[in-house]
Amino acid sequence: MIPALEDFRRIVIKVGSALLVDRGAGRLRHAWLAALAEDIAELHARGVDVLVVSSGSIALGRTVLGLPAGALRLEESQGAASVGQITLARHWAEALGHHGIVAGQILVTPQDTEERRRYLNARATVLKLLEMRAVPVVNENDTVATSEIRYGDNDRLAARVATMIDADVLVLFSDIDGLYTAPPKSDPDARHLPVVERITPEIEAMAGGPASELSRGGMRTKVEAAKIAASGGTHLVIADGRGKNPLKAMRDGARCTWFLSGSTPTAARKTWIAGSLEPRGTLIIDPGAVKALRGGASLLPVGVRAIEGSFSRGDAVVIRDPEGRVLGRGLVAYDSAEAGLIIGHPSARIPDVLNYPGRAWMVHRDDLALF
Repeated sequence: MIPALEDFRRIVIKVGSALLVDRGAGRLRHAWLAALAEDIAELHARGVDVLVVSSGSIALGRTVLGLPAGALRLEESQGAASVGQITLARHWAEALGHHGIVAGQILVTPQDTEERRRYLNARATVLKLLEMRAVPVVNENDTVATSEIRYGDNDRLAARVATMIDADVLVLFSDIDGLYTAPPKSDPDARHLPVVERITPEIEAMAGGPASELSRGGMRTKVEAAKIAASGGTHLVIADGRGKNPLKAMRDGARCTWFLSGSTPTAARKTWIAGSLEPRGTLIIDPGAVKALRGGASLLPVGVRAIEGSFSRGDAVVIRDPEGRVLGRGLVAYDSAEAGLIIGHPSARIPDVLNYPGRAWMVHRDDLALF
């Protein structure tokens, strides 16, 4: 069964440079962006959380700076990104603002989604923006990233961000309407695949290379992004984004390819916390906290009796009841030194104890896997 966008509550939309920027003129495609903003506004009005991963900063910046066509040196790319990010953010803010939607800009590097401390910071920021009904617009921080420390394409960046925020589906808009058994431009017998339930070596072999000068990725990076998304419980769909209102076209039945995940974002995240991370310490909690956790609550400092071990914010910790039984594992919101100061205190007292406004929880329920 092919899913429908209407079935999901949190959607990430990835827009590539080749769609957003007129290749010949080097200018933004204003009418296309306005039409996409209409689509986003319709989803937003129905209560859907929407996040955008947008390329385009280098493509826009190189035009402003008068840089020639072709490959750029690293420092030229970084300079172009610096200029283009301002322009890109302004255009997104204006397009969404026309519908009364606030846009927030977030620039990330690979460490922000792969190092647990920075991952938690980035996740908390995005989730707070979504809670406040803003639309975060994410791009790789090309002004400081080098070839050694970058995603290299926004397909994989989008997949990392989508799993980080527990998105239900990631939509990759491209210049093709999905995955084919062979390149359709060169093979008349190529078949379109509407659904991919599992990414096999045969599926990976169908992917090609980059499609345009402005794009860093191609079908190969999209399939790799699908693997990342599926492992995190997020469905991924590749759709043709060249026409106006591409989200509406999808809802109206336009051809696309769905890569299905066999899990949900929440279940995948709990599995990752429970079994893939080495615990760095232990939290021993009181009976009231045990009951609260069983009821689906977060673990608050007031419910923690003692801590064991040395850990940093974002590390995995074991959670035990007063008798020493293991209840589960979670990602802790404080370093062990700070945690030792605030255990037993109500959350309202945290600013007084630490001299700064910390988080109200020791382990948030979204970062907790009970056994």
